[in-house]
Amino acid sequence: MKYISTRGKTSLHRFSDVLLAGLAPDGGLFMPETYPQISQDNLDHWRELSYSDLAYQIMRLFIDDIPEDILYNQLQKTYRFDPFDIETITTFKTLHDGIYIQGLSHGPTLAFKDMAMQLLGRWFEYVLATKNQRLNIIGATSGDTGSAAEYALRNKKGIHVFMLSPAGRMSDFQRAQMYSLQDTNIHNIAIEGVFDDCQDIVKAVQNDAVFKNRYQISTINSINWARILAQIVYYFYGYLQLTQSNKETVSFCVPSGNFGNICAGHIARQMGLPIARLIVATNENDVLHDFFSHGIYQPKKSEETLTTSSPSMDISKASNLERFIFDLVDRKANIVNNLWKNLSRIGGFDLSDKLDVIHNYFGFFSGKSTHQNRLSTIALTKNKDHVLIDPHTADGLYVARQLRKPDEKIVALETASFLKFPEIIEEAIGYRPEFPAHLMNLMKQPQRVTTLPAHVELVKEFISQSLKNNLFKK
Repeated sequence: MKYISTRGKTSLHRFSDVLLAGLAPDGGLFMPETYPQISQDNLDHWRELSYSDLAYQIMRLFIDDIPEDILYNQLQKTYRFDPFDIETITTFKTLHDGIYIQGLSHGPTLAFKDMAMQLLGRWFEYVLATKNQRLNIIGATSGDTGSAAEYALRNKKGIHVFMLSPAGRMSDFQRAQMYSLQDTNIHNIAIEGVFDDCQDIVKAVQNDAVFKNRYQISTINSINWARILAQIVYYFYGYLQLTQSNKETVSFCVPSGNFGNICAGHIARQMGLPIARLIVATNENDVLHDFFSHGIYQPKKSEETLTTSSPSMDISKASNLERFIFDLVDRKANIVNNLWKNLSRIGGFDLSDKLDVIHNYFGFFSGKSTHQNRLSTIALTKNKDHVLIDPHTADGLYVARQLRKPDEKIVALETASFLKFPEIIEEAIGYRPEFPAHLMNLMKQPQRVTTLPAHVELVKEFISQSLKNNLFKK
C-alpha cells in the first residue's frame, strides 16, 4: 500500500513515513493510493471477531511496512480492558425510538479520540525506535484531541508533544485533563483565539520545511492519516454488531467539527461497508452543514466562530474535508489545488454542481443543532432512556431524529462522556452529575500551561526554547 497527497506534488510514501510526516510536504493530506475492497465473505468472517482482531484484519490492508506479528501484538495490547475499561472496547445502547448510540468514551480520557490515540502512541514509539529517530509532535485541540494525545504519548521515548488549545474555550474538565499533566515531554500552549487559529498555526509550522526538518516536527491531529485509519475500525465493528446479514444497511450520524471522524466512515463506505447514509451533525458553527446542503464551502473568520455549549465542534475550517473533496473530484489533484487557492484568495469555493453526487453516490447529508436543541435532547434521553449523554452526542442524536427516514437504522456516534461537561448537563437536567473520586481529584491538581498570542513565530520560538537543552537540538 502506497500513499499519495491530495495536492499531487508528493512522491509515493509508505505507512511509517506517512505516520511520521503528518501533513504531506506539498501542504496536502495523505491518502491511500487505492481503497482496499471488502468482500461479502470478508464481512461474514469478521462478524465473530473481537475488536482487536477486526482491527488487525482491516489495518493490515493499509500497512505493509510493520511486520504482521508486531502489528497484531500492538493491536492486542491496545484494544483490551486496560485501558478501555470494557472488554468489547465499544458499546451499544438502543433508545426508545430505535436509534442506537455507539459508545466510544471508554478510554482513559473519556472521549472517542482515545480509540485512535492509544494505538498511535504505540506506533510512534515503534517506528521511531526502528528508524533511530526522535520526534516533536505539534497538535491543535478544540477539547478532546489534546488530552487523548497527551495521555497516549506521555513519557514515550523520543517524543515531545506541543498541544495548542484555544484559551478559555474548553470546559473546565477538558482543561484539567490536559493542563494538570506534569510530564516533562508534554507542553500545553493556550492560544489567544479560536481552534481555527490553533489549527492554522499547526499547518504553518508543518509547512515551514526548514523548521520542520530541524526540529523533526510531525502532527497527531486528524490531518495525520493514522488517526483516520484507526477510526475506520469502529464503523465496521458497529455495523457487524447491529446487523444479522450483509444485505442490511446502517446509517451513521456523526457530530462533526474537523471532519476526521466522519471521514473515516466515508472511507469505510468506499471500501464496501453497507452504509446507507453518512449524516453530518453540526452545532451553530454550521459551515459543514452549508456545504453538504448547498455545495458551497465558505469557512468563517476566527472572530465569526461562535463559542457554544458543544465546544469541541467550534470549528469553521474542517481540515479533513480536503480528503473528501479529493474523492469528490475523482482524485484530480489539480482541481484540489485550484479549489484551495480559491479558498485562500476569496474565502471559499462552490461545488453546488456536485450536490447530486454528494447525496446520491457518496451518501452524505447534514443537519444542525442549537444550544436549546442539545439541552432538550440531553433531558429527553435522560428521562426516556435513563441515559446521560454529552452535548456533542446530543447534537448528533438531535440531527439523526430530524433526518431519519422510515425504518432507517441509524447509529449516533458518541463523542465523549457526559462527565466532561457537568455545567451543560446541570443546565439540561437540573442537577450536576456526581464525579467519581479520581476525577474530582483531577480537578484539584495544579495546572501547567503557557498562554501565547495567535502568532506562528511565537509558537516556533516556544518550541525551540523548550527543546534547546535536549537532544532534539541540531
